[in-house]
Amino acid sequence: MSARSSHVIVGASLAGAKAAETLRTEGYDGRLVLIGAEPDRPYERPPLSKDYLRGESERAKVFVHDAAFYAEHEIELRTDTTVSAIDPQGRAVVLGGERLGFDRLLLAVGAEPRRLAIPGAGLDGVHYLRDLADADALRARLERGGRAAVIGAGWIGAEVAASARQKGLEVTLIEQASVPLERVLGPELGRIYADIHREHGVRVLTGAGVERLEGAGSVEGVRLADGRLIECDLVLAGIGVLPRTELAAAAGLALDNGILVDAHLETSVPGIFAAGDVANAWHPLFERNVRVEHWANALNQGPTAARNMLGRGEPYERIPYFFSDQYEVGMEYSGLAEPGDRVVFRGDPAGREFVAFWLDAAGRVSAGMNVNVWGVTDAIQGLIRARTSVDAARLADPDVALEQLLPSQV
Repeated sequence: MSARSSHVIVGASLAGAKAAETLRTEGYDGRLVLIGAEPDRPYERPPLSKDYLRGESERAKVFVHDAAFYAEHEIELRTDTTVSAIDPQGRAVVLGGERLGFDRLLLAVGAEPRRLAIPGAGLDGVHYLRDLADADALRARLERGGRAAVIGAGWIGAEVAASARQKGLEVTLIEQASVPLERVLGPELGRIYADIHREHGVRVLTGAGVERLEGAGSVEGVRLADGRLIECDLVLAGIGVLPRTELAAAAGLALDNGILVDAHLETSVPGIFAAGDVANAWHPLFERNVRVEHWANALNQGPTAARNMLGRGEPYERIPYFFSDQYEVGMEYSGLAEPGDRVVFRGDPAGREFVAFWLDAAGRVSAGMNVNVWGVTDAIQGLIRARTSVDAARLADPDVALEQLLPSQV
């Protein structure tokens, strides 16, 4: 690329920061601008519901790069800056009264929390957790102790419930589904996580709808649809996120559950790319579009998008992966399980040390989750990539090495 060219990244997120880093390490020497709406330089989000929230790690540890990195690599980092529009035909982004031209553009704008749409949602003491400011506010509130009600038992809700309980708060976890994490893990694994939380003193209420929040100025309780009142001093709403597609929609980019991109992370407008939570990307292995809202996806899609901004033609083929730590239970999940997939356990679910596999109708491994069992992710992902049926009995047998089930060794 010519030194006169200009690449712009909208979204000073993990995906955006790693894309900027990759553009420089891959030899791009043109103008490089990284724009973020938040006041902080790019940071990683997993600690916000875990060790950082509990006050066990310092603020400096959440950042992707040290403060000097961007100037040292001639990356123009513009924080606290909002892009108001994209002009695809004019190849420019609009920042207030300024137009910033680009040869290639990457959208790494992420997602935003779904907001409660019930009476009382605007009371003081109602928290969401997405950004560093949210984590700082919630962290300060947890230090005061008391009673926490967590609405939504997805990953954020479950992790915050665990952190709050570890901080000594009384915690009630409220979930409309039949078990926590049901949408991602299904009922069998969801029941295990419900038991884990109950064993640590969390009151877990499932099949519970929320009618309103009550309080005089500050939240004092959660009124359930069945009439019960859950008294509390604070509420954390973890009811999912929505991809930030407003800029893309106004610019005429194709959308469907996020910004639609091809296997090279390029949008419907040539030269404009998307990565991270906002990107609904065609996956060559699964032969469908996949949008993933997890750290590893942002970490790896950003660099792939950057290389494709340089014309490398590299498909994004990584298997979706995420991790979670709740209390003493750590897990890693790889793949994409679907409702109706059969679950096969290897190891001891009751002892919280096992691997769970999901098998599709053809007997192929669609996903795997290792809980307090380590060093098996590569083998699990190998089984997923193989796309061939496996013997469920051998899969469940801990005496059979997972590598022996791969096609080349069967």
